[in-house]
Amino acid sequence: MAELAAYLGIGIVVGFLSGLLGIGGGVIIVSALALMFAAHDFPPLYVMHLSIATSMACIVFGSWSSFRTHQRHDAVDWGVVKGVTPGLIVGVAAGVMVARGANTAFLKFFFLGVTLVVTAQMALSLRPAPGRALPGRAGLAVFGLVMGVVASLFGGGGAAIGVPVLTWCNMTMHRAIGTVAALAFPIAIAGTLGYIAAGWNVPGLPSWSLGFVYLPAFAGISVTSVVTARWGARLAHRLKGTTLRRIFALVLVSLAVKMAFSV
Repeated sequence: MAELAAYLGIGIVVGFLSGLLGIGGGVIIVSALALMFAAHDFPPLYVMHLSIATSMACIVFGSWSSFRTHQRHDAVDWGVVKGVTPGLIVGVAAGVMVARGANTAFLKFFFLGVTLVVTAQMALSLRPAPGRALPGRAGLAVFGLVMGVVASLFGGGGAAIGVPVLTWCNMTMHRAIGTVAALAFPIAIAGTLGYIAAGWNVPGLPSWSLGFVYLPAFAGISVTSVVTARWGARLAHRLKGTTLRRIFALVLVSLAVKMAFSV
């Protein structure tokens, strides 16, 4: 019961903050699950694989709930979504293939590196000044490819790359967050299916695993994150959230430091 309660609690926090900030859901899920899985003596070789894959599965429902709420505020650019998605799917598939052959140390330090970027963005409010128009079809496809690779190795929805790039291309912050929330949905679906396939015949995985997706954690986090993602997305259209971003950045630093020495 304590384990299930922990998963439900993670889902509450993840859903609300990913809806509010458009970033950070995967950071919390992967960090928290890596610490929990290590403490429960899951196979050390696959702690990060299980954490990343389960995070991708959890993002499916949370991202759906979040982007539907943003869409009701007319904050999703569907032209960008359609242009980016083909490259995104290819990038996710490539990232999963890399992850399948990678060891835990590589995945951990890649994750910590991206976490450092996310934390800096939040703590220092680092956003590139709008300086150009959106790229054409080929540019959007390349953008999607890079975003897909990073997201699939990181276990997130790609907001660490997506939001800064779209704001640099003269998209408003609210619209960039809503558009990236919509892009997180195909990232999560493709990543989940890829990690299920990649881990299908791997020996020694814990019971109740579907490939690399650990189903109890997926179920617990998804149940609560779907609800709280809507709350966060609604609040995002009322608040600037600078102070909250900085507090969240401190939480991320704490999780990252703990994970660096525990996994």
